[in-house]
Amino acid sequence: MTISRWLLVPALLVLPLLLVAANELAVARASRRTADVAYVPATDSAYDATRHRLDVYAPREPATAPRPVVVFIHGGSWASGNKDFYSYVGRRLARLGVVAVVVNYRLAPQVRVPQMADDCARAVLWLQTHIREYGGDAGRIYLMGHSAGGGLAAWLATDDALFARRGQPRNPVRGVILDDAAGLDMYDYLRRMEFPDDRQYLAAFGPEPAGWREASALYHLHAGVPPFLVFVGAKTYPSITRSNEKFRQRLTALGAAPPYHVLPGKKHAAMVLQLYWPGNVIYRELRAFIQADTAARL
Repeated sequence: MTISRWLLVPALLVLPLLLVAANELAVARASRRTADVAYVPATDSAYDATRHRLDVYAPREPATAPRPVVVFIHGGSWASGNKDFYSYVGRRLARLGVVAVVVNYRLAPQVRVPQMADDCARAVLWLQTHIREYGGDAGRIYLMGHSAGGGLAAWLATDDALFARRGQPRNPVRGVILDDAAGLDMYDYLRRMEFPDDRQYLAAFGPEPAGWREASALYHLHAGVPPFLVFVGAKTYPSITRSNEKFRQRLTALGAAPPYHVLPGKKHAAMVLQLYWPGNVIYRELRAFIQADTAARL
């Protein structure tokens, strides 16, 4: 290879990076980020200065009325994950014209899944009081979650007790977007113990089957739950395929069949990484889902 060709290789590598950076800058300019907002008061005995935080991404374009709110709950096997990694989701949701919120919550082994769900419920309740300050509509709060975050989002939407114990008898969740959700039926999954490393999840779900069932949204489904929009990767984990299909069937039996999309070729991680692209099918369907729900309730 000649010297000129050697010089061309770095240029070919740099160009895609520059294009990505330029795209990210253009997307970022469309929204205003308010970072590290505490949704639990520092005086609370459970307060965690890192995990009890959320970021708000509000569109810069003026609006004539408060905008719908989409709360993104990250995954990470209930033991890892951070809102800062998912800033790209917040920016792209804001570009759709919604007020986006990306939340942190406490993780295992510090706490178990019921405490994680309580954290997310407290974040939603905080938003009910404060999201108008960022241009959001407190009456139109939707949840979106990937992997473990999808399981938490589904549990919040189906179990009114998570909010009632915090003084809110009416569930404030208007709808849910599940992106390759995990944990919809951990009762079934942990009873099987099919794989050698499955015991790791006991740190998050505890040793008792009753606790596995309580933390599984499938067993809280009932008539009148908010509408769901469900996406599953065609090449995701078999347990996620199985539990999402069971969830779909149960919703259908309740007369609330969800739009259900199996995305060809997608594995579990790719299901959230694809959200980097603004024209992604999940964003397109999400916008239509919110518009249809808003129209149905007018």
